[in-house]
Amino acid sequence: MMRQTKKLVLSALFMALGIVLPFFTGQIQQIGNMLLPMHIPVLLCGFICGWQYGLAVGLATPLLRSVMFGMPPIMPTATAMAVELAVYGAVTGILYARLPKKIPYIYVSLFGAMVAGRVVWGIVSIALYGIAGSAFSMQIFLSGALLNAVPGIILQIVLIPVIIIALKRAGVLKDYEN
Repeated sequence: MMRQTKKLVLSALFMALGIVLPFFTGQIQQIGNMLLPMHIPVLLCGFICGWQYGLAVGLATPLLRSVMFGMPPIMPTATAMAVELAVYGAVTGILYARLPKKIPYIYVSLFGAMVAGRVVWGIVSIALYGIAGSAFSMQIFLSGALLNAVPGIILQIVLIPVIIIALKRAGVLKDYEN
């Protein structure tokens, strides 16, 4: 019971971070779009709290932020992001729980989640843009999923493993790992 309460509280913290972090980068929209500030807390939630919590935080954070502040716009951006981030949180949590608890597998879990999330974002975007009567081309996918996101991808690859490794060394993650 206590472990679930801790995970729930941490998930709320990660959701709050996902809502607040874009304020630091969102003043200049191009920087916010490049650094992907909502992704970091969702990925961390998947690692630390598990796939169910990562999925819930990933799904809720962009939608809640859109309802509260109007950014990102609910359709199609926040909706596609919600599915993408839900996949990030879920896949990170699933892979991290199933793979050995060694440093290289932190990266495997992170890369697996990043690839799965981007693919799902592309598929959902095709559907949502199609419903809206807009085209979603391979060029738009590559631009949004890769080219414009390179700084955020690098930030995630550098920052998230460092945080997870530091938490493991401090013994903090033992309470959360299955």
